[in-house]
Amino acid sequence: MQDFPAPVSAVPSTVTEAVLPGVVEPDGIQVRTRPARPAGSGQVVLAMEAAGVSFAEQQMRRGKYYDQPPFPFVPGYDLVGRAVDVGDGVPGELLGRRFAVLTKTGAWATQVSVDAGDLTEVPESVDSAEAETFVVNGITAWQMLHRLAKVRPGHTVLVHGANGGVGSTLVQLARVAGARVVGTASAKHHDAVRALGAVPVDYRAPDLEGRLRGHAPQGYDAVFDHVGGEGILTSYRLLAAKGTLVSYGTAATRDVQGSSKAPVLKLLARLALWNALPNGKSAHFYNIWAGRRRPGAFRARLHADLGQVLALLAAGELTPQVAARIPLTEVGEAVRLAESGTVVGKVVLVP
Repeated sequence: MQDFPAPVSAVPSTVTEAVLPGVVEPDGIQVRTRPARPAGSGQVVLAMEAAGVSFAEQQMRRGKYYDQPPFPFVPGYDLVGRAVDVGDGVPGELLGRRFAVLTKTGAWATQVSVDAGDLTEVPESVDSAEAETFVVNGITAWQMLHRLAKVRPGHTVLVHGANGGVGSTLVQLARVAGARVVGTASAKHHDAVRALGAVPVDYRAPDLEGRLRGHAPQGYDAVFDHVGGEGILTSYRLLAAKGTLVSYGTAATRDVQGSSKAPVLKLLARLALWNALPNGKSAHFYNIWAGRRRPGAFRARLHADLGQVLALLAAGELTPQVAARIPLTEVGEAVRLAESGTVVGKVVLVP
């Protein structure tokens, strides 16, 4: 499917946005309308064509995301949209063009103001919702694979949650890199994981560690773990002699009451302890925002990595995993579906 520039004269005068008023159930997310605002200096207003529902927003809904803003706020970690207004200092030639942007919050709205320097252009040959599944997921997977684990042809890697948004992207990018992939997922998703090119293993299976070791007797060159909790011990034990563990979440503690920071701090302490061991293994916690204090280098790295992923998508080397396209006005249904554990890929909000 190909998207074409919409006339800039068609810019709506109002914005519809989803608001998290506090710790609420999915149905408690509010949808409101406000007047549209012009682009500020150095900014671009994007008319949202697709915005993702990721694990970060699920945690924010519970008040458990590590550094979320105070309630109320508009969530939304990333989006794909078309430029409909530009501020001072931004070239008018951007108008009508389509871009992807990482926002952290604010993307669940029909219009979003962003800094022009944060934009990465999306090939016109790519559908907006399909491109959206590779924004935060694509950057995360690419940087974990290539900047941290340095996966090479012939490596064997383990991806936990291989049916999820980041997991399915990791599987595909690892296969493109020439690696052999084993992926955990519930049995109902094994056909989908297999179709992506990974060997599926049921994460509920008895003696999960033994089954995973059976697929890599010498250990895994890289393990990607979004689960955290005590399961991270298994991930570390499964590493090869010079293997790399990349942790990027604490899903196991999603519904645990108490401090949102405690599970992350405990995990960071554990990783630091492992890195002090003289056994050749390495352990990392991936933070997509690391290095943002040097905005020039941060943006250059992000543009380069997302550009690589979008180029692979445009070339047909990646298969988008759009679990569902749901209107922004039905955001509660979208969040409920994303949290259900029943889907493969990413739930996408559309205007």
